[in-house]
Amino acid sequence: MKLESRHITVELGGWKIVDDVSLQVAPGELVGLIGPNGAGKSTLMRAMLGLRERAGGEVLLDGRDLFSMTGPERARAVSFLPQDRRVEWRLRARDVVMLGRYPHQSGLGGATAKDHAAVDRALEQVEATYLVDRPVQVLSGGERTRVLLARALAVEAPVMMADEPTTALDPLHQLQVMEILRGLADAGRGVLVVLHDLSLAARFMDRLVLMNMGRAICDGAPVDVLSDERLAEVYRVRALRGEADGRTWLLPWESLPRA
Repeated sequence: MKLESRHITVELGGWKIVDDVSLQVAPGELVGLIGPNGAGKSTLMRAMLGLRERAGGEVLLDGRDLFSMTGPERARAVSFLPQDRRVEWRLRARDVVMLGRYPHQSGLGGATAKDHAAVDRALEQVEATYLVDRPVQVLSGGERTRVLLARALAVEAPVMMADEPTTALDPLHQLQVMEILRGLADAGRGVLVVLHDLSLAARFMDRLVLMNMGRAICDGAPVDVLSDERLAEVYRVRALRGEADGRTWLLPWESLPRA
């Protein structure tokens, strides 16, 4: 399924937090939404999901208005890993992941064998099977992130959105999460990710959408978007670059003075 936002605008207190932003994510694409703090990335993603009121614009899924669908239809079509990792429910980790299967269930029949299999696969993907019986309140921030990612994976939606999925993760699990998202795209799903780590963005993404001050100022291949000029203008950093194993790497190295 192709996800498309057209001319999304979000206002707060008379200010345009997101200003006329359009983007699309095709099946098989891993797209990074990047930009400095306060650029409007998370607000845009939440507006696309209907979690933030829009002042204008529309969101389409294969040409159909996403919000003309029923709640369960939307939940089966687009899964979401939020930036806020707080969990208020007093549930075991496995029960939290099972919530990702709720849109597929009907009536009072409860979880099916298919639901349990999807939960098992998701937990294995994020290497969290050892956490299944632990209450989520006792998990570390990184463990909670992996459990909530498993919940999003368990939906098995054709489109996935993830807001800063590598936050609070150690280097091993950062790479594993990005490999999981890359694998979803390679399997034909559309994946949109808000990301601050430019090294991971340069390595894993098919395309990057660069936002600054509420606007999308560039959309293209990582090598084009992450130019020295844009890094200096938007991020005020100088980066080191190179290649390893046939892939380009980028490392923010030095802050630059304000122009």
